[in-house]
Amino acid sequence: MSGLSRFLSVLRCFDETKSNWTVQELADRLEVPTSTIYRTVRELSAHGFLEPSTEAHYRLGSAFVEFDRMIRVTDPLVQCGGPLMRDLAAEVGQPCVAVLARLYGDRVICAVDERYNGADLLTSYERGRPMPLVRGATSKAILAQLPARRLRKLLQPAFGSDAKKLASFRTELSNIRKSGYCITEGEVDPELRGVAVPVSSAALGISASLSLIVRANAMTESLERRMILLLVSSASMLAGSLGKAQD
Repeated sequence: MSGLSRFLSVLRCFDETKSNWTVQELADRLEVPTSTIYRTVRELSAHGFLEPSTEAHYRLGSAFVEFDRMIRVTDPLVQCGGPLMRDLAAEVGQPCVAVLARLYGDRVICAVDERYNGADLLTSYERGRPMPLVRGATSKAILAQLPARRLRKLLQPAFGSDAKKLASFRTELSNIRKSGYCITEGEVDPELRGVAVPVSSAALGISASLSLIVRANAMTESLERRMILLLVSSASMLAGSLGKAQD
């Protein structure tokens, strides 16, 4: 392990299940000499990516707070979509979560999430959290808009040699592309239904989606139609704002 990969391997050890590590624990986890991890931790700490915690432990440092702010004030999708999300959630008029997510490399990550009136839906979608690539309306609406070559590269690791499942999934994406929206239930979170539409800007290199998530037992045909209309109109407004952002 050398270069950037060594630093990333250490940083990715820090997650929700274990946010504090000692040098020895990191060395054991990564199966790397303790001296190498010590030097890596020292360099990461010097630049604010790690900071001392308690009893020789380390945690993530202030650099991530700085970079998160920089994303919020410079990312055109967040800048244009943030205010729109609050209005979108309010327009639904009942407990829901509005999600703006985009494809970063080979991962779908939530960029903005807004809850209607403090809705207590137990959804996995929250800012900065990577989501399943081939499950859920949010991700499928993104994949459905991708060029064939990029889509093929993304799907190969997910389906491997299972040609039948891959063909079925491609058919599903084709149907989403034709209809302009995607609806799924329980694919990411049980008892929740998601409706999503694609948002993209080729000039800015952005492939994203707008989603609304509600309790499945609250969904009616009327509510579903209204959510689709709200999402389609909001996605159109967001695409227009992104077009202006590139000028």
